[in-house]
Amino acid sequence: MNSTTPPATLFTPERAARFDELQGKLAPLWRLIGRTDPGGVVQDGNTLVVVPSLTGDFGAPGVLHKIYEERFLFMTFLLRQPHLRMIYLTSQPVTPLVIDYYLHNLPDVTVSNARKRLHLLSPQDGSDRSLVEKILDRPWFIRQIRARIPDLDRAHIVPFLTTDLERELALHLDIPMYAADPRHFALGSKSGARRVFAEEGLQHPLGVENIRDEAGFVAAIAGMRGRKPSMARVITKQNEGVSGEGNAVVDLRGLPAPGDPGEVAAIAERLRAMRFEVARLTYDKYMAGIARQGGIVEEMIDGAEKESPSVQMRISPLGKVEILSTHDQMLGGPSGQSYLGAIFPANPAYSRLITREAAKIGERFVREGIVGRFALDFLTVRNEAGEWEPYAIEVNLRKGGTTHPFLTLQYLTDGIYDPETGEFTTELGERRYYVASDHVESEAYRTFTPEDLLDIISVNRLTFDQTCQTGVILHMFSSVGQLGRLGVTCIHGTPERARGLYEDFVALLDREATRHAAVEV
Repeated sequence: MNSTTPPATLFTPERAARFDELQGKLAPLWRLIGRTDPGGVVQDGNTLVVVPSLTGDFGAPGVLHKIYEERFLFMTFLLRQPHLRMIYLTSQPVTPLVIDYYLHNLPDVTVSNARKRLHLLSPQDGSDRSLVEKILDRPWFIRQIRARIPDLDRAHIVPFLTTDLERELALHLDIPMYAADPRHFALGSKSGARRVFAEEGLQHPLGVENIRDEAGFVAAIAGMRGRKPSMARVITKQNEGVSGEGNAVVDLRGLPAPGDPGEVAAIAERLRAMRFEVARLTYDKYMAGIARQGGIVEEMIDGAEKESPSVQMRISPLGKVEILSTHDQMLGGPSGQSYLGAIFPANPAYSRLITREAAKIGERFVREGIVGRFALDFLTVRNEAGEWEPYAIEVNLRKGGTTHPFLTLQYLTDGIYDPETGEFTTELGERRYYVASDHVESEAYRTFTPEDLLDIISVNRLTFDQTCQTGVILHMFSSVGQLGRLGVTCIHGTPERARGLYEDFVALLDREATRHAAVEV
């Protein structure tokens, strides 16, 4: 993420004071949200301005911005609250079929009622720039947004992530932002996270932070080998990389011994042969990103049994820390570091271990004055004694890949997650589990249209059933014909049935894609 703003919107002390004043509105607004009368009817509505901007140094083409903006459409499930208004912003208009799909999954309210309270606004700009940049470039569009907010004291922005630009939009709209202030940006970087882990006593991999160039990496790796000569591989990470995209692996096996005269040159050679998690990267481009963002290098932890769980948390404007969920992340890519999806909840064998460690970071962030959702990534390894050891890996000071499936489940079932038991229970007292992925993808899926996908889950009775509170919820599917990619959350009453539903869904897509191809021929 790029935390700089255009020259026209420099963050002056006056603007900083005004932003702090706006953020002060969050606490009374938080007390207001969800207040009910004895009959359970919300007395006072509020307006959410949803800004799913993929802001920063991503280099994503416009079509990827489009599908990631649509990934946040689970927020429309909040329209089950009958007095809530929502302004949902996207770079390009959302396909009506997609909106209809989400609204028809709403419990408790009619589609027509929800539609009246949902305002879909778009600058109709399909360029590769982030959504928030497109909005800030258009004063007329900002006026359109403000015109749909009936009461500025009962409105706030919900961004996907925060940079100086999202903060600037909050100032233009004159409403607060429920998310971490960008001044805390460094705490969510790879270097900042390692510093916080050390200060709060969380076990984390051997490594070095705040590296800016090749020489820094070489010196850091040599120093690490001096401390641990047996180290076989290290991971380098760009400070602002997401979903593993700024990561690369360096193989250290067979190098001269630490301190050998040829060690430094040999490390540099291995560094230039690093294996990138994103195939399109080159060494020069990667190092340019390191020079711009900074980065870290740390030991790649090995073990016969290891998992990559995460803990999702939030800090309310009242300063309360909540453990929201745990997940086991599904990872892929060349070295298994790219986020593909998640299994909910995390394995109970270590879920309480990681929530206990995550709580330390939550309390630290309360002291820092942070509000909003964030997540901590861990690596858990089973040691020789058969016990799981957690290593803190990253802080994501934003919403992420595990946010939307969990909130989809929560909003559709009114359930809660208990961090003590590691289980989610619906309002009806039933346990629920899911498997979710943003990367259900195949070249063969390009044969589908969004309507085909909805027909497939309908005909095969996989749609989410509000009575049973099980089934399939799609996301990121409007561009399936362009990318051959969609997302899905498969919800069921046991971990095994959730996994089976996911596998059955993917197998069904494969069969239908083969059938479509045969018909076309």
